[in-house]
Amino acid sequence: MKKFIIILAVLVSTAYIGWQNRVTLMVQVVPILKGLTNPIGENIPVNWQQGPIKAALSPDQRSPNIILIMVDDMGFNDISLYNGGAGDGNLQTPNIDALANQGVRFENGYAANAICAPSRASTLTGRYSTRFGFEFTPIFKLGPVLFQWMEDINPSSLPMYIDTEKASNMPPFQGLGMPSEEITIAEVLKQQGYQTAHIGKWHLGSVKGMRPEDQGFDESLYLEGSLYLPKNDPYVVNATVPQSGIDNMIWAAGQYAASFNGSKPFAPVGYLTDYYTNEAIKVIEANRHRPFFLYLAHWGVHNPLQAAKHDYDALSHIKDHRLRVYSAMIRALDRSVEKINATLLELGLSNNTLVIFTSDNGGAGYLDLKDINKPYRGWKITHFEGGIRVPFMAKWPAQIEAGTVMTDPIHHIDLFHTIAAAANAQVPQDRTLDGVDLLPYIRKEIDQAPHDTLFWRQGYHQTVLHKGWKLIRSNQPEKPAGSGQKQFLFNLQDDPTEQQNLASQYPEKVAQLARLLAVHNAEQAQPLWPSVLEVPVLIDKSGEPNQFDGDDEYIYWQN
Repeated sequence: MKKFIIILAVLVSTAYIGWQNRVTLMVQVVPILKGLTNPIGENIPVNWQQGPIKAALSPDQRSPNIILIMVDDMGFNDISLYNGGAGDGNLQTPNIDALANQGVRFENGYAANAICAPSRASTLTGRYSTRFGFEFTPIFKLGPVLFQWMEDINPSSLPMYIDTEKASNMPPFQGLGMPSEEITIAEVLKQQGYQTAHIGKWHLGSVKGMRPEDQGFDESLYLEGSLYLPKNDPYVVNATVPQSGIDNMIWAAGQYAASFNGSKPFAPVGYLTDYYTNEAIKVIEANRHRPFFLYLAHWGVHNPLQAAKHDYDALSHIKDHRLRVYSAMIRALDRSVEKINATLLELGLSNNTLVIFTSDNGGAGYLDLKDINKPYRGWKITHFEGGIRVPFMAKWPAQIEAGTVMTDPIHHIDLFHTIAAAANAQVPQDRTLDGVDLLPYIRKEIDQAPHDTLFWRQGYHQTVLHKGWKLIRSNQPEKPAGSGQKQFLFNLQDDPTEQQNLASQYPEKVAQLARLLAVHNAEQAQPLWPSVLEVPVLIDKSGEPNQFDGDDEYIYWQN
């Protein structure tokens, strides 16, 4: 009997300890289980389709090549062109900077959303993604569970609202995507005779009809995991953010994997950013004698924070470990741009290739790197400038004068029209398109701003920018412990860093912008799937909302 009691006590204690540490255990166990149920095969060399061995026309006589480089979660202050590089100014990004110096630098370039997937959907279609119901970013079903566990273990000062039951009834992550009826810029260019290739992140659905190969891309090297290298690889340096639910979710879902044109997952070769870069170079070489469109959607600098050891070692002057890993990841992206430009130059393609560089949204506050969006307030998932103002530049020597600077607000929705115009391709006429062709504005052929009004929306977090005035709303409904009715009004011409909330001083301006927002909202579709999270986000403090001290500004993010 005594032995039984001892065994029972040990089992109960073990279960209790395991339950108390369930987040840590899940982060460690889930990747093992995924590896058993969905094993990653050995690397498969990617054989890109080879174009003609001889060109009918010289590179400058045919339609331009187009390369869209979209990086992930890069803050405005992450490159040295704008404000010093990687937060504290200790990192230089000469090759990314050179794109702008050799072409056009957009001082007020906006992401289509403050979160990745809707932003990408808008970019590829030239439409506000809410027009077709792509309002919330797809998340793994594991995500809400992890958020709930972390909230149970360490409740936030500001409550978090999580509907795990609704999340469990949602379609699988793979089916949360962009409707196949939407027309992407790849489809438009393909009709114009372009060879189209996608490399990297997609995040717009992975079931039949939603994959890149079904949305206009002839070939796709697809991100299947979320690791840059295996966690224990001798050439990787890791940094975690243990208090972050999002970071824990990414580590738990982490695999080092890719697939090509729908193949079974296989291991990449080397550090992920370098792997994508090397494959991008192969695409350029394979298509050197015909017009091509390459959508290079780097996973960097999205968490998990993993740097190649040689990049980490090169930044020994950065003392903070997490910032050093993050900066090393940016260093790899800068090297990517360097190699792509060098390849274009070597093949004689540089003059007539349009290269666009941007980020899907601003830097992530949950990484707890306080200066990544400096001097702007806010982070990824908020509509403050830090969440939506992003690095944005383009180079096309044959058509864009070097050193051009454009200060008027431009937006990801403009890329669809701009790329189509560059290729002399027809855009769809059977649907509302929201962007404009930026080329005549860049060349100063049109002497006015491309937009009077721009919009952002994710649930009740909604924003309108109209002729320099910006209204941000986060009107969390019917939550007694929540934020209630929150709104911010800023005059960005006088206050670009959003320090002075003028909502109480200018009620007529609030009303005017609210009317514009109401008209816009009336044109949008119902979300394709429901929101399952309402998460508080501090505007002026990085990290998690349990740092709230009572006087901090915050909004609630709905997803």
